Amino acid sequence: MPAIRASADLRNKYSEISSYCHTTNEPVFITKNGQGDLAVMSIDQYDQMLEKINLYTKLAEGLKDIQEGRVQVFSDSMKDIRKELGI
Repeated sequence: MPAIRASADLRNKYSEISSYCHTTNEPVFITKNGQGDLAVMSIDQYDQMLEKINLYTKLAEGLKDIQEGRVQVFSDSMKDIRKELGI
């Protein structure tokens, strides 16, 4: 179950929220006037999330290349690389 806190807690109980985020690696959802407003997470968790997004983006690009026929046999790719490097 997600941690949900009022916006006043962000000001009044910052250390508690920070500790929770670092300990659990989970975000805390902050509400304002009873409505969702922010998601707070540790920098490490944010970086991990960005890395996953970048990986998923690359995988989606690769799948699109396969679907559109932009593929090459591995051995042919290696020949091209060796030729460029003069090996």
